[in-house]
Amino acid sequence: MPVIQEISSDGKHVLINIKGRFDYKVSQDFRDAYRNISAHDSVTYHVNLSETDFMDSSALGMLLLLREHAKCRSGKVIISCPSQEVDKILRVANFEQLFEIVITPLVTVGGGYEHSSRA
Repeated sequence: MPVIQEISSDGKHVLINIKGRFDYKVSQDFRDAYRNISAHDSVTYHVNLSETDFMDSSALGMLLLLREHAKCRSGKVIISCPSQEVDKILRVANFEQLFEIVITPLVTVGGGYEHSSRA
């Protein structure tokens, strides 16, 4: 499955892993990964792109929809570990101005997630 979702034990963090191609074919799975969770305010959505090898304009649109979803609920979106190719696409689209993009991997800490201090 190209989209895998994990929810922290406290419900405040949703990790969405995208494996392979991030394009229109995974749009429903991607939407389900953030829409079909218990309604919590201030949720942080972590989109892990470490195993994403392709991203198209529909994927950029999906990220913008996730951003709006999070924003309406006082949450935020963090994009983590994009490959060099995916990072170029994000930067050309100026997504670093809209999202926090980090290169460090996520680790589980106290029922939630945070980015490790090592790259």
